Amino acid sequence: MTSMPNSSRPTLYSAQSSMEYPPATPQTCELAGLTWREQVRRIHTEAQTFYFAFKHPSVPWYAKLVAACTAGYLFSPIQLIPSFIPVIGLLDDVLILLLGVRLLQRTIPVDILTECREQAKSAEMQRKDAGASTAAVIAFLAIAMLWLFAAISVSKLIAMYIPSAIRK
Repeated sequence: MTSMPNSSRPTLYSAQSSMEYPPATPQTCELAGLTWREQVRRIHTEAQTFYFAFKHPSVPWYAKLVAACTAGYLFSPIQLIPSFIPVIGLLDDVLILLLGVRLLQRTIPVDILTECREQAKSAEMQRKDAGASTAAVIAFLAIAMLWLFAAISVSKLIAMYIPSAIRK
């Protein structure tokens, strides 16, 4: 049964004991106001953080083992529940991922995790700079291809009409 005490959260009462909803953590509060794109960007940055932590020499071996097992399970074709089953198949992947991330956050020392987060943020900034230069190169190539296509088309049109004008 649920009842609404003075607090804003409902309390679940059972015959033996009472249970309240867990308090909101700073992570859930941070994710609550973010858009999907910002959440995906943050998850990508966290994945890079754990990649840098995996490569860091001061990370304990058991943290590296957790990271390798989590990634191995996600990429393995052999799983407890196959991923092609609509909802449950992906749910076990998400559960393993969340458990792996929680274990990594607890087993990796805070100073190393902070250092790896800074590395991930700098790598993201470098990727954004590279993306801008890549876009400029692609734009240049597209304009050059259009100009070349126009030049070839015009020269063919001219070649078709000039011989007929000379013959007359």
